[in-house]
Parts: sequence; structure tokens; C-alpha cells
Amino acid sequence: MDGGIMWHVACGITLSVYFMVKDFNIAETEEDISTYAGYVGSSLMLGRALTSILWGMISDRYGRKPVIIIGIITVVIFNTLFGLSTNFWMAISMRFLLGSLNGLLGPIKAYATEIFREEEQALGLSTVVAAWGVGLVIGPALGGFLAQPVLKYPHLFPKDSFWDRFPYFLPCFIISILALASTIACIWLPVFSLWALSPRRLGGLNFTTDGVGIVLAISGVAILIYQLTLYRSVQKAYGPITLVRITGVLSIPLLQCYPFMTMLSGFTLDLVINIASILKNLMIETIATSLFILQNKAVEQHQRGTANSIAMTGMSAFKTIGPASAGALLSWTEKNINDSFLPGTHVVFLALNFVEGVGVLLMFKPFLSVKEKTQPEQLH
Repeated sequence: MDGGIMWHVACGITLSVYFMVKDFNIAETEEDISTYAGYVGSSLMLGRALTSILWGMISDRYGRKPVIIIGIITVVIFNTLFGLSTNFWMAISMRFLLGSLNGLLGPIKAYATEIFREEEQALGLSTVVAAWGVGLVIGPALGGFLAQPVLKYPHLFPKDSFWDRFPYFLPCFIISILALASTIACIWLPVFSLWALSPRRLGGLNFTTDGVGIVLAISGVAILIYQLTLYRSVQKAYGPITLVRITGVLSIPLLQCYPFMTMLSGFTLDLVINIASILKNLMIETIATSLFILQNKAVEQHQRGTANSIAMTGMSAFKTIGPASAGALLSWTEKNINDSFLPGTHVVFLALNFVEGVGVLLMFKPFLSVKEKTQPEQLH
């Protein structure tokens, strides 16, 4: 599942986008930076939404492996070019092409289902989601530690050098190297960041990129341990539907606690934000894996590539809307930080919880329909 990790690392690298957009000088005010950063994030998901079904159909007809390899090569090329972006529109274009030419996620999920017996499919899909989660936290962590290396590591990266001209190339380059290694191996798987980076006066935590990277890296370790050791047992005990319902409900109050963390500081803030981040990401991974299991059991083997890509198209469409709308909403709330009703970032987390609540509601009848169990498939 190295391909899944590399794809989500490339997606997650957008932690550095906040400062990249700031350096492009396209935002008129500091509050507008989140809006433009959201557009960059949405461009990738828009591209993925437009082409995921096509890539799924190709994988059903010509095999999972070619689509996965093409997808990882796409990461190598366009993630590298993204790191060399010199203006906002180049960054938008590279992310869009990365999304539209990369169709590996649907085939990876279908492949993970097909190489395991039915009773072991939870483990297979859990591995995919573990790769997903690890990639999404490794990406921001790399962006946090390696972006702007001339400022952070002046003894290694001299001023007025290549690294000074392209301050966000290093994390993208490292990811592309790892993706290239994944390609060779295959021949034989954010709103939080923007809010945490925002100044305290705008309702954020005023974290450095290093600080955000540490929080996400810790969450990534927790996700890996959970997905590879605990999820399978929990899923067997409760079943995927019950797990989605429970974690969906619990995530709502957890998410609404985030704005109040701005009242904390020092060790207390570090402890609370790490605990909250671990819990939130474990809930996300539980929901995602459980939905993958339900999704792959709903169709026959020869339809799984297409079915997974249809689901990916829907998810990408909402993720296209998500970063752009969340970034714009965050900018709006930062401009209205002193409102008497739901001041500042409370509105952002309330909106996220509304979407979460709708998702939980859809996991109950009459919205949810589960396919009756049929005879075991013969996998070839």
C-alpha cells in the first residue's frame, strides 16, 4: 500500500501552502490567506472528482496494477512541479493535474478487498486506511519541518541559493523521491493546519509549522498502531455500521471543543491538542475503514474498481468544496472574531459538525441499505 501512503503524503503536504500563498502576495490581507490556501487544496480534489470514475473503469478492464503505477508516477512528476511553483496559478494548476491524472485510490481499495478472504477483508482495508492516515499526517509533518529550509537550517541551506528561491521545493522533492521508490516497489494506500497556524488574535493557536508537524506526526503513529493492531478486533466485536454510528456521534462534541483550546497555553495546550488530535484521527480512520468495508461488500468483484471510484468521485467532489469553503469561512470568521454570537472559529467547527451530523443520520434507516450476504466469491 506504499502508493496510498505516497498519494496522501502528497495531498497532506498542503501544510506549507499557507506560507506559500503568503509568499505569492496574492492575498490582500492576512485573513484572506486561508481562502486562497483553500482554493489550492480544492483544485486537487476537483481534478480527482472529474476523473475518478474513468480511472476506476480502466482498472476494472485493464487491471489494478497499471492504474496504481500511473498514479504514483503522477505524484512524482506533478508533486515535484508543485514545489517549483512561482505563482498562485501555477500552484493551482499542478495540484489540479495531480488530482486528475491520479486514479490509484479506488483500485487500491478494490485490490485490498480481493487479495484477502472475506473474513480478513477488514484487515486488508484497515491497511489501506492506515496508509491513508499515515500519509495525511506525514505530509503536513514534512511540510512543517522542511519548508523554508534556508530560514530553519541556514547552516545547511545558504541564502540566495536554489533553496531560497524555491522555499517549498524540499518537502515536495522528498515526497517525490519516496513515490519513485514506491513506483519501483509496485512493479513487482486540512482545515486543522490552517486554524492552528493562524494568529491568536484571529482565533487560532499561532503554532509554527514545526509545532503542527509534531502534533500530526504523533497522531500518525497512533493511527498506524490502531489500524494494524486494534481496528480488526473492534470491527469484529461491533460491526462496521455500529462503529460508524458511535464514532460519528462522539466526534461531534470532540470537534466542537477545538475553539476553546485557544484559552490554553504551554504544556497544557500541547497535551490537550495531542490527545484531541489522536482521538479525532482515530475516529476518522474508524469511519473511513468501516465505510470501505460496507462499500466493497455492496457490489460484485468485477464492479469494485468502478464502485470504489464512484465513491471516490463523490468524496473528491465534497473535498473540492470543503477546502475552498472552509478556507473562505475561516477567513470570514477571522474578520468577525469579536461577534457576540458564535464568535470567530466557533462557526467553522459548528459547520463541520453539521456535516458530521448529516453523515451520522445517513447511517440509519431508511437511508442505509445493506446487501444480503451471498455465496463466497472465487478470487482469481
